[in-house]
Amino acid sequence: MEYISLFVKSIFVDNMIFAYFLGMCSYLAVSKNVKTATGLGVAVIFVLLVTLPINYLLNKYLLQPGALAWINESYADVDLSFLSYIVFIAVIAAIVQIVEMVVEKFSPALYSSLGIFLPLIAVNCAILGGSLFMQEKEFINVGESAVYALGSGLGWFLAIVALAAIREKMAYSHVPKALKGLGISFITVGLMGIAFMTFMGITL
Repeated sequence: MEYISLFVKSIFVDNMIFAYFLGMCSYLAVSKNVKTATGLGVAVIFVLLVTLPINYLLNKYLLQPGALAWINESYADVDLSFLSYIVFIAVIAAIVQIVEMVVEKFSPALYSSLGIFLPLIAVNCAILGGSLFMQEKEFINVGESAVYALGSGLGWFLAIVALAAIREKMAYSHVPKALKGLGISFITVGLMGIAFMTFMGITL
């Protein structure tokens, strides 16, 4: 039940886009059509699902205060938490590089359409945010971190695909000239954010 609660909350209540506004640059830039948005969304899910459990283990057994006690009791006072940002980003960058190579090899069209935003997943705030929230939430095992990663990725995926579908429809709508492009997109994202606020009352 705890896993279900964590999974649902990470998708709807603690949505990376609508609750924390993380990953907005690629969210707005790549949400022009559903196919491209889906590709990026799946890539974000995969990167989160791989990097967050790895970073959880690194944090638990290497970075947090006293984490090195498992090696020797004399290391119990060592605190490497100041290295968290560097280690987390290094892990994320390595996984993103693997994803980029796989997409380029097996889906050149998607690789071309994503352009610079695929390698920029490495500096996507939502990816790093997931690892930092993992530290803050103090998960008790790697399973919770994996569930949180999957839920956070799915939340980001749903947000970008939903916006892409709306923007495709708006291409055929009568939008005032002054609001065309990012103007109407900002308004749409704001309304979607308000809609997602209704999920904050969920209790599991």
